[in-house]
Amino acid sequence: MDRRSFLKTAAALSATSIAPFGVAAEEKWRTFEVTTRVELNTASPATIWLPVPTVNADYQKILASSFTADGANAKIIQDAKYGAGILVAEYSGGAKPVVELTSRFATRDRAVDLGAAPSDAKIDQAELKKYLEPTELLPTDGIVRKTALEITKGAHTDLEKSRAIYEWIVDNTHRDPKVRGCGVGDIKAMLETGNLGGKCGDLNSLYVGLARAAGIPARDVYGIRVADSRLGYKSLGKSGDITKAQHCRAEVYLAGYGWVPVDPADVRKVVLEENGGLPLNDVKVEAARKRLFGSWEMNWLALNYAHDVQLPNAAKGKLGFFMYPNAEVIENGKVARMDSLDPDNFSYKITSREIA
Repeated sequence: MDRRSFLKTAAALSATSIAPFGVAAEEKWRTFEVTTRVELNTASPATIWLPVPTVNADYQKILASSFTADGANAKIIQDAKYGAGILVAEYSGGAKPVVELTSRFATRDRAVDLGAAPSDAKIDQAELKKYLEPTELLPTDGIVRKTALEITKGAHTDLEKSRAIYEWIVDNTHRDPKVRGCGVGDIKAMLETGNLGGKCGDLNSLYVGLARAAGIPARDVYGIRVADSRLGYKSLGKSGDITKAQHCRAEVYLAGYGWVPVDPADVRKVVLEENGGLPLNDVKVEAARKRLFGSWEMNWLALNYAHDVQLPNAAKGKLGFFMYPNAEVIENGKVARMDSLDPDNFSYKITSREIA
């Protein structure tokens, strides 16, 4: 059976003021289409899960998502806690499972003017509380809280504290090219071992965990780069097709300014990769460091904010975060979860195109 479903959601515009990179808030929206295709090399019973973008904000509008999954019992659901979209396609066996998901969205560059007078906009406190809670990989006690208090000593406002944590991440971590994918995000292990190397899923998660431990709401935003950078950073673009272009960013909530975008991990990416590697005091790094506290270039699709994700009907345990295709296969009566970062055994392709 060929099943097709459409998910359409209206943009939920926030009160956060936008002045993208010094450009007027009326900057033209760009529209993209992203397609993920998974084909398993087996005819055994299997389940495939794909992240479906559900982040609607003043910088991004999800226009529609659709899928095809021949022979599957398939549907799109949303995670109860974070609202993350999940396409689940269940195959009973007998033919190779193939699923394709296409999402269309509009986006524009994002910046918050932290020098402006704060507004009196309010936010649901229950929503904020969710982003102060610990998760399995982001504890907020022990060494995480101790480190957060050391970093923010002498800082008085949430803005000062959040900036201090950002600067500490940039100064004390490094991007490790040997780390698989976007990393794991086990921030307690990073601090206990003193190994502060990793990728975006490690470094930006460290920012989020330290901010929460300091009493400031913060969240990871999981997504994927969809276009080249137009700001002069080759390292911050999609680099060909986007199958391996997943990227985790971070936000911190500051009263009077709303959700503020940050990305210390991308500063370290510029240090490692731009022009073959640059020192921290290079003018290009300093520009990125200044830019990435309070703004994002939106050549990127935000998927979800979800942690500790239980995939529907999965036999295996929770995911720390949901940014990659996932699958489980039943062979010889045993369930095996496929490795999302092993292209030889779990092949998928993700492509993007700009359509307006």
